[in-house]
Amino acid sequence: MAKALTKEQMSLIKSSAPVLAEYGTAITKCFYSNLFNAHPELLHLFNHSNQKQTKQQQALANTLYAAAANIEQLESLLPVVRQIAQKHRSLQVKPEHYPIVGHHLLAAIKEVLGNDASDELIEAWEVAYGIIAEIFISVEKEMYQEVQEQEGGWSGYRRFTVKKKKPETSLVTSFYLVPEDGQTIPSYVPGQYITIKGYSQDEDDEYTHLRQYSLSDAPNQEYFRLSIKRDGTVSTYMHQQVEEGATVELTAPAGEFVTDLDGDDELVLISAGIGITPLMSMAKGALRAKRTRSVHFLHATTHKEAHVFFNEVEQLEETYSSFKRDVFYSEEDSRRITTEDINQAVRPNQKQQFYICGPEAFIQDISEALREAGVSNDHVHVEVFTPRIPV
Repeated sequence: MAKALTKEQMSLIKSSAPVLAEYGTAITKCFYSNLFNAHPELLHLFNHSNQKQTKQQQALANTLYAAAANIEQLESLLPVVRQIAQKHRSLQVKPEHYPIVGHHLLAAIKEVLGNDASDELIEAWEVAYGIIAEIFISVEKEMYQEVQEQEGGWSGYRRFTVKKKKPETSLVTSFYLVPEDGQTIPSYVPGQYITIKGYSQDEDDEYTHLRQYSLSDAPNQEYFRLSIKRDGTVSTYMHQQVEEGATVELTAPAGEFVTDLDGDDELVLISAGIGITPLMSMAKGALRAKRTRSVHFLHATTHKEAHVFFNEVEQLEETYSSFKRDVFYSEEDSRRITTEDINQAVRPNQKQQFYICGPEAFIQDISEALREAGVSNDHVHVEVFTPRIPV
């Protein structure tokens, strides 16, 4: 059981929030550098691209700031904790990792802040970190247990065979994966993702590379479908080196960006580019569960040839009278999703849930347009596959 913070320690941590806002990224850069120097084996767990682009460092800096600013009411961060914990579970982060992280994080705060980091402040942050780590460990323990107890569930990595490899566009390929052991797989909630263990084509790169990809088909207990755009280390590995009959290793489905298949609210799905993948699972899953469910799908991309699942979306429109789609091709017909399009999609007298997936700038623009249209935040759900913590 972690120690409790005293009022004095809470005050110290809260007063450090402005300093963390200014020096947070410097602290987290120092932290990751020292962590990997001391424990290079942890590089197997981290996204190297996010490290190089400093996205992971910024996300952790934002987390520190959020913890400091909300130290008196950490329960307010629980929704964010659950999102991060889902990623941790899918990456196989375990309780023994937390003391290592805590040691190097406190050392980085002291190293960067120097004399401004008093012994009392470091001690206060040590207690706070113990509390936060305990919260994460507890939440993740439940998640590990839940997936193991689920029919077809498993712990750790499981080997899957590529049953089918299907090009969707010039850049996107779908992989249909079935368990190598021939046993069942768990169902999943539309919008969830899996983590795949990939490898670099660089012979000098000794580390595994873990990436999360959305499940892009309706939930079923026969196969997982991943639809992967070729744009990085693991995606290139999948496109160029993984053929039909090959095996890959996966962790079980995870994620909080999900929709309720039993609900009646209209689903308004708004995507750009490869962001269509989790929303395709939502659309197909919701309509198969309840064919009268109202689903409005807005998708933006460059042109028809780049429109992933064009034929599948067209088939949904032909099959379900409750399904409506709008397509926006920026290069082909100069159409983009505008504020007017969002206003037309919002129906104040009807219960609606909005799901947005795409580049971060796209998500910010659409979210802002929804707010201006009067949609409350609890009806707007977003997914970004880069480290991002709201503060």
